[in-house]
Amino acid sequence: MELDDRKKRILQAIVNEYIDTIEPVSSSSLIQKYGLDCSSATVRNEMAELEKIGYLEKTHTSSGRVPSNKGYRFYVDKLLNDKDLNIDEIKYINSRLQNKVDQMEELTRIATNTISEVTHYTTVAIGPSANRQKIEEIKFVLLGSRMLMAVILTDTGTIKETIIKFERDISQEQVNTLNLIFNNKLKGQLLATIDKPMEQYIMSEMNYRIDVIKPIIEQISKAINDEEQIYLKGANKTFENPEFESSEFARNFMNLLDSKNLILDLLENSEDFKVYIGNEITGLKDFSIVTFKNKVGGKDLGTIGIIGPTRMDYSKVISVMKYISKELNKELGNGSPKK
Repeated sequence: MELDDRKKRILQAIVNEYIDTIEPVSSSSLIQKYGLDCSSATVRNEMAELEKIGYLEKTHTSSGRVPSNKGYRFYVDKLLNDKDLNIDEIKYINSRLQNKVDQMEELTRIATNTISEVTHYTTVAIGPSANRQKIEEIKFVLLGSRMLMAVILTDTGTIKETIIKFERDISQEQVNTLNLIFNNKLKGQLLATIDKPMEQYIMSEMNYRIDVIKPIIEQISKAINDEEQIYLKGANKTFENPEFESSEFARNFMNLLDSKNLILDLLENSEDFKVYIGNEITGLKDFSIVTFKNKVGGKDLGTIGIIGPTRMDYSKVISVMKYISKELNKELGNGSPKK
């Protein structure tokens, strides 16, 4: 059912009021505060209609209504407006983003921390998929007569390191040759290029024995394909929300944070901005996650997600994300982080 303009305005007002107060919303509280040009009886009738079609729910303890998951979805998709950040928030964000970083991947951590501080919700992040990253350089460093460290630098600034052990001695001359051959073959290639055919190519090029090349390829592949790590910040901030006075709500939140596969799946399937609300996703229930791709200077630095109650301030969250993304790209234009 398509909502008329008055129903949209009333639903928008109810969602905004409930986000601000976490109190069931009555008709009398809406008219003056939100400038609704209609009588209290009309607002009550419209609220009853919105409840009937599933956009509002009635609580057991009050005559007021609260938004349903369906109501939040309509609000996010059709009624959401960007929220202006206040001066203190802008100053804080700008001060954090001016931190000097050595690697581009640190930008995602800085953004994640900053979003959590400003929104008071839990923020999670993952780096860009290994399959989409290109190799900028591979460096082999001899640590001992039978031990080598491989350092892989990607175009996103990600650094992967691994230690390789051998059953026979290798020389610095051999290491120099490894550096030359690997970089000639792999620079500019996707990380996924390091595979079985790569092992065969290196062996034929260098005429090295399999007990030298095989462990190198195996360890590099293992470092690249290690389970994706989730960076999490601000769980304590989320507990400041009134919902967490309920021990059951707090337990559900901790169970959600433990569901790493669920969170990873949502982050990996994110678009520029995407909002998952409550029971739209099995396992999410009373919570929502807003995700966005962290792209700076055209490079994919991974995905950031904000987790909060379904009552989260969606407008504030998305506005903060957009502002940080804009400022990061502006900063990058004045000088990229070192690679």
